[in-house]
Amino acid sequence: MKNKHLQPESLMMSYGYKPELSQGAVKTPIFRTSTFVFNTAEEGKAFFEVAYGLREKGEHEEMGLIYSRLNNPDLEILENRLTLWDKAEDCAVFESGMAAISTVLLECLSPGDLLLYSSPVYGGTDFFIKNILTKYGINVVGFRAGQTKKEIVEILKASGLSDKLALIHIETPANPTNALIDINMCREIADEFSGGDKKVLVAVDNTYMGPLWSHPLEHGADFVLYSATKYIGGHSDIIAGACLGSKQLMKRIKGLRTFLGNMTSPWTGWLLMRSLETLKPRMETQARNAAKVAEFLQHHTQVEKVYYLGFIPKEDKLNYTIYKKQYNSPGAMLAFDIKGGEKEAFKFLNQLKLIKLAVSLGSTESLAQHPATMTHIDVSDEDKKANFISEKLIRISIGVENHEDIIWDIEQALASIN
Repeated sequence: MKNKHLQPESLMMSYGYKPELSQGAVKTPIFRTSTFVFNTAEEGKAFFEVAYGLREKGEHEEMGLIYSRLNNPDLEILENRLTLWDKAEDCAVFESGMAAISTVLLECLSPGDLLLYSSPVYGGTDFFIKNILTKYGINVVGFRAGQTKKEIVEILKASGLSDKLALIHIETPANPTNALIDINMCREIADEFSGGDKKVLVAVDNTYMGPLWSHPLEHGADFVLYSATKYIGGHSDIIAGACLGSKQLMKRIKGLRTFLGNMTSPWTGWLLMRSLETLKPRMETQARNAAKVAEFLQHHTQVEKVYYLGFIPKEDKLNYTIYKKQYNSPGAMLAFDIKGGEKEAFKFLNQLKLIKLAVSLGSTESLAQHPATMTHIDVSDEDKKANFISEKLIRISIGVENHEDIIWDIEQALASIN
């Protein structure tokens, strides 16, 4: 085993955990403690010096435990395991996906700075950017999926604030239509507006793909963000978030997390570790099911259009190139335009028997919702129209049920519209 390179799915049961430190327990115990005992006062001083950035950790120095708002065994082991999928240097886990996103935005932006963000994004992210960041003197400018590098640069220059650009935040594939953004292109834009001691950073919300199907750090991102509630948790029973990146950048994120106090609990950390053990088989089953469901919807007379990565034609060179470069699966999220409008969409949703009418995604059960009046209700009408978030759009997160049963449920719900 010493010279064998094990794959992430093989390491999810053991990586970062030493059973001999926990009475030989085969699984990591839940460390439900607020504080930790120091062996000596000198040891406590040394731990605090490193924790508060007063000095760097020594080459052979082990960082000890202080207080569960700063560090906890369950969270440290979880963070170590999450780095394996994205080949990240470090990870920080949070109480929610929005806690991870808001912490990154607050740490990387100061009053007067400019944030460039993609559209569409999750409704909560959209609200935080437009209504919270702007209250603190942070400027925000958006661009849409499908725009070229030249067009985005022109948007930046037209803002008159391009010299203030500090962060680019994108969500790809975008919620709810699977719209794609080229991460490499964003890296190039960031580099073009960097200079001297200033480096423009790139953050990617990778929630739709989970840690299995896309790895944004490999394409130039500085941060990869997740709502760990979704595929990582995978069972609709926890709320959590995660951010990954270099040790240098994650030191900043963890520093702010300490003072915001928005790290996740040991219990949630333990549950996430349990979920990581089945992450790959769950997601692979969901992807197989989604392919079959998408094929069914593609040929149904009550469906106008299906938004599914597996259906991007080669003729659509821009999106097809991004898809083949950034993703190794079309994933398990799809959306479709039903013939009609809100009335027909609601009738379909109300008729579902197996699929649950609920927001969220990436869980073992299939979920369906109406983005225009639910997750994206606060998005402006102009942005909804530009991003195809119409009254006839329905989003489905495909679960691990038998694909024939999922299709049966969709078919009978569609039949109710006639």
